[in-house]
Amino acid sequence: MRKLATLLALTAASPAFAASGPFFSLKNTDFVVLVAFILFLLVLLKFKVPSTLMGLLDKRAEGIESELNEARALREEAQTILASYERKQKEVQAQADAIVASAKQEATAAAEQAKVDLQASIARRLAAAEDQIASAQASAVKEVRDQAVVIAVGAANEVIAKGMTAADGNKLIDAAIAEVDAKLH
Repeated sequence: MRKLATLLALTAASPAFAASGPFFSLKNTDFVVLVAFILFLLVLLKFKVPSTLMGLLDKRAEGIESELNEARALREEAQTILASYERKQKEVQAQADAIVASAKQEATAAAEQAKVDLQASIARRLAAAEDQIASAQASAVKEVRDQAVVIAVGAANEVIAKGMTAADGNKLIDAAIAEVDAKLH
């Protein structure tokens, strides 16, 4: 009732009262419109349309609020997943950097080892070449000595053969046999 009184008070101050002729007459269109409007408002109040509209609006507001909450939850979940992926990306990048550094280190170590192995191989080949040279030199010296002995023996044989008689030769042979016999026993 209070709402109705307030509504009537508001309509009483309307320009409808400024019309000519009696206001409370069915021939006055302003009065008829006012009565129809008041009846319309009473019908709306009778069927509780405003509370129904308010309930629908409240439900809609709750639905929107729940959608907003769900959107916030999804956003937080997405941020958590993004942070997780960024963390994983940093870990993978760190692992990749470590692998690259390790590969560089291994390559450097392999290069150093290859240098050491090359130097050792060169040293072995030089030593082998020096051994071959020394062996060839010793062989050449032996051949020269052997040849010198052969030549000396041949020359001595000629000198001895020219200057020796058969009796001197027999003495030398007997002395050589005695010397060999003394050395063997």
